[in-house]
Amino acid sequence: MREITGGVTAARGYKAAGLRAGIKAGKTNKDMAMVYSMTPAVCAGTFTRNVVKAATVYWDRDIVEGPGIARAIVVNSGIANACTGQEGIDNCRREAEIAAELLDIRPEEVLVGSTGVIGPQLPMDVVEKGIRKLVPALKEDETAGSEAAEAIMTTDTHKKEVAVECRIGEKTVRVGGMCKGAGMIHPNMGTMLAFVTSDAAIDQKLLQTFTRAIVEDTFNMVSVDGDTSTNDTCLVLCNGMAENEEIRADNEAGKIFYEALKWVLAGLSKMIAGDGEGCTRLFEVTCHDAATKEDARIISKSVVCSSLTKAAVFGKDANWGRILCAMGYSGVVFDPLKVDITLESEFGSVNIVKEGIATDYSEEEATRILGGSPVKAQLYIHAGEASATAWGCDLTYEYVKINADYRS
Repeated sequence: MREITGGVTAARGYKAAGLRAGIKAGKTNKDMAMVYSMTPAVCAGTFTRNVVKAATVYWDRDIVEGPGIARAIVVNSGIANACTGQEGIDNCRREAEIAAELLDIRPEEVLVGSTGVIGPQLPMDVVEKGIRKLVPALKEDETAGSEAAEAIMTTDTHKKEVAVECRIGEKTVRVGGMCKGAGMIHPNMGTMLAFVTSDAAIDQKLLQTFTRAIVEDTFNMVSVDGDTSTNDTCLVLCNGMAENEEIRADNEAGKIFYEALKWVLAGLSKMIAGDGEGCTRLFEVTCHDAATKEDARIISKSVVCSSLTKAAVFGKDANWGRILCAMGYSGVVFDPLKVDITLESEFGSVNIVKEGIATDYSEEEATRILGGSPVKAQLYIHAGEASATAWGCDLTYEYVKINADYRS
């Protein structure tokens, strides 16, 4: 396994494009992207658990849970196509029909994604023109993948891409992905779109099983602000062009592919957390020695979601009481007199709590460590052997400024 450059065009048989269509007047950013597989690809996906769902979520879920085959993804930023009623669903269908006609595929093979402001209808004249520009712009190179990653950004400060290469049997298999997300991010996925491509040959149902399991340990362990979006979507396409023997079970080949997919989704998850709206540093929390994996997940997420702890990280204040408090209200039963807490960054490591009581640590040293990124909190509860990691960021003045005038 090795990380390589690129994103959605890193694997064989994929083209991409990103450009400005003009979704929101007065802007200059790229705002539409397309990913295209040259051959039919099995697809898997996970979606928001918010009861209020965007039209794109319903459209994509029907494809993933139905035929499970896709050839293209069309994405826009600027408008979320959420809370848009039947017209929103019809607009998804229209996007798919236009792309299908131009690509000579079926509308049921076109996935769609939207991100941005909730409520407005898509300007379909602009969207249609955008799709008609995207198709001839499709290319296989790394630049095309990067342009697609730029086009799906909203309040993101930079594009987010990860790709890896591994060996399955005698074949080289690649997995690459792009995502967007900086705000409205919370476990059960946030305003997050993730699109992953691979040239692996794999059974569609197994791919769906793998995707669901990995999302639980990656995207669902990310929180920026405690808000779960209407649009959360993670889609994975595998077109088989690596020509490996089809992966049908969780055997050696399955384990290798699983780890490659996990590498990409974990990498994208950390990028989202580290680019949280207004943040200055990534905050990573790992709960060790829990009785169960679920207990470890709950505790680590509770700490990473704590507004008071996030504010303390911003202020470089080793306020361990806030961490212990967030652990205590998580709902997991543990003995607070067995808890050890260590803070780490590239500037060093300091044990601040031993057996539930503050150590004689240096506040100056702790402040210096909290100035790094990522800041890592290692929590040891000595109740078992399970562990889990959650990712978030500090809470800053800039977060409020960004979200006070988001629609404008």
